[in-house]
Amino acid sequence: MSELQSPPDETFDPLSELLELTAALGAHLEAVRRSGAVGLPPASAEAWRAIEAAERAAPPLESRATQARREPPSTASGRESTSPARREPPPPARREPPPPARREPPGPLPVSASSPAPRPAAAGQPGSAQAASGRSEALSVLAAQVRDCQKCGLARTRTQTVFARGTGASGLCFVGEGPGADEDAQGFPFVGKAGQLLDRMIEAMGFARDEVYVCNIVKCRPPDNRKPEPEEMSQCMPYLAEQLALVEPQVIVALGATAVQGLLGTTGGITRLRGNWRLYQGKIPVMPTFHPAYLLRTPSAKREVWEDLQAVLRQMGRPIPGRS
Repeated sequence: MSELQSPPDETFDPLSELLELTAALGAHLEAVRRSGAVGLPPASAEAWRAIEAAERAAPPLESRATQARREPPSTASGRESTSPARREPPPPARREPPPPARREPPGPLPVSASSPAPRPAAAGQPGSAQAASGRSEALSVLAAQVRDCQKCGLARTRTQTVFARGTGASGLCFVGEGPGADEDAQGFPFVGKAGQLLDRMIEAMGFARDEVYVCNIVKCRPPDNRKPEPEEMSQCMPYLAEQLALVEPQVIVALGATAVQGLLGTTGGITRLRGNWRLYQGKIPVMPTFHPAYLLRTPSAKREVWEDLQAVLRQMGRPIPGRS
């Protein structure tokens, strides 16, 4: 088997083989040129002998590819091979595992009548003593503004304004309707019989009286303990909004339909509203329930109020007293 017929090895290069054929053809043409032939090969025997003699005189037609198979690529024909060297594919790059994804805290859950509202951070956490002192000072300034308020007609009939009681350190806030006769006389909310019942409710939840923030929609007593009028409520609501912004309660309990209306702008009977979570300003869970004054008239409703307060404790992540 001739060199061109031998099976190609791993160094076979088609380009080199083409160069070999081209060189052979060039040598043949050169031999024809030397013989003086033009067009078809000459028919005379002398011409054929001249061509054969020229071919014998030409250098051997050993291909570069043949030399490359016999010699290392760097020494074939005294020069580096013009064929590109076969390169082994680089090893695959080592893939480092991606860093663990940062887990963001979950967003607020949807609030509905059957599911509790999202739980905001508790008031005072992680506030420092300096921050708590600053809030207390700001609340004192706000209370002084309320004492001087003359925005509505209730200022003419009040004995004094009724701002709030408690620190709110527990994260729990109760909002009622407005001061009664006892509150108007003493200057603190929920100090009469309804207030005494509220204190027992707070104690049953496992809180101390002073660590719960208690306030009202309006800061002045309406004459004859009537329901506050919409204009009176609208004039007083900015004070309540600033109070809640400073106290930052975790949960608000709205006592009665008037408190729900002032906080949420929702009208309707408290019987339909109670026990269903709402949101104040889209962020603070509000639990509507019956006013303590109503419970004094309707003791049978205390069971429903206790169910509402247990839901508040669960929302705050606190244990329910009396349950293991």
